[in-house]
Amino acid sequence: MKIKVSRDEMQEKLSNIQNIAEKRNTMPILSHFLLDANKNGSYIIATDIETALKEPIDVKVEKEGKICIPARKLFEIVREMEGDLSFESVDEQWLKVKAGTSSFKLACLPSNEFPAWPGMGDVEEMNIEAMILMEMIEKTIYSAGESDTRYTLNGLLFHTKPNDKSLTIVGTDGHRLAIIDRYMDAEVKEGKKIIVPRKAVSELRRFLGVRPSNSVEGVEAETDKVKILIGEKHMLFSVNNVQFLTRLIEGTYPSYENVIPRTNEKKMFIGRNTFAKVLRRVSVMSRERASAVRFDIEEDKLVVSSSNPDIGEAREEVAIEYKGDKLSLGFNAKYIIDVLGAMKEEKVVLELQDPLSPVLVKESGNEDYKCVIMPMRI
Repeated sequence: MKIKVSRDEMQEKLSNIQNIAEKRNTMPILSHFLLDANKNGSYIIATDIETALKEPIDVKVEKEGKICIPARKLFEIVREMEGDLSFESVDEQWLKVKAGTSSFKLACLPSNEFPAWPGMGDVEEMNIEAMILMEMIEKTIYSAGESDTRYTLNGLLFHTKPNDKSLTIVGTDGHRLAIIDRYMDAEVKEGKKIIVPRKAVSELRRFLGVRPSNSVEGVEAETDKVKILIGEKHMLFSVNNVQFLTRLIEGTYPSYENVIPRTNEKKMFIGRNTFAKVLRRVSVMSRERASAVRFDIEEDKLVVSSSNPDIGEAREEVAIEYKGDKLSLGFNAKYIIDVLGAMKEEKVVLELQDPLSPVLVKESGNEDYKCVIMPMRI
């Protein structure tokens, strides 16, 4: 193999795979990526077995070939080099990298050792705009579990509903839940509940907000659709010639529909930015792990307070719209701050019932995005 490539092109592609290429040495091949240089089109593939990324790369091919290259080390080399790069493989064991007066010789592995791209089997297809999928992920991923023993919570639920042509994405860690609905263009015959790992969804975001390389600045990009193929054990996202594949989490996701409160009668309206600032200030004095704050709600007034016997206490009063009975609740302030950060409307509404019942948080006038937060005992 012998190719030439711009430093910026190679650095960008290597940056995209750093979180996928395995850093641990359990399987040395997983810390490498496959470079396939072909005059009809070149690409790179990286995988950690759970996820895989295939991305085209713009190179000038003088001699075709394949080789597995250490992802982290080549990234460090390219980042420090100047000018265009030339790559030349030697017996699939070494890669010579040159730029200007700099040259490196990097130990590599044969291409036939790289894991095969997983087969999808029978698939169902759906399409959705990239920016809509990006928004749906941003509004739910913060509430998904991380390293939870209930492994199904360590991902986002993609719930397809062909009857009303909608896609619902849900994230929950058992203490809070976020749910969003959007229209989709689908060929899904029946509703499916698919659990996509949090790490995979987080990595996918990197490619959803990227304009295609042939787009013109200031002009709306046409190729902003994401094609999603759903297989039995894998899900493939294809956007702007990038293919991102992930293994699905097997198991049954909690029945999220039953968690959403339907009868909360007390409604508290408050400015989103003001609310977030008050919570950040008051939670400074709460216990670090719990970030516990107390809400004392009465007509058109909210008092937010926190205390820590070792440090002190904080209290702040803020104007709200509220006409119900007096109510006192405890919350993890971080949970509410996360929700507010995912919202855009200036006014939000908290639908309440009693001190220990789930609280529904929504943007005023928007029924497509809902968040549920469990109160804390105070």
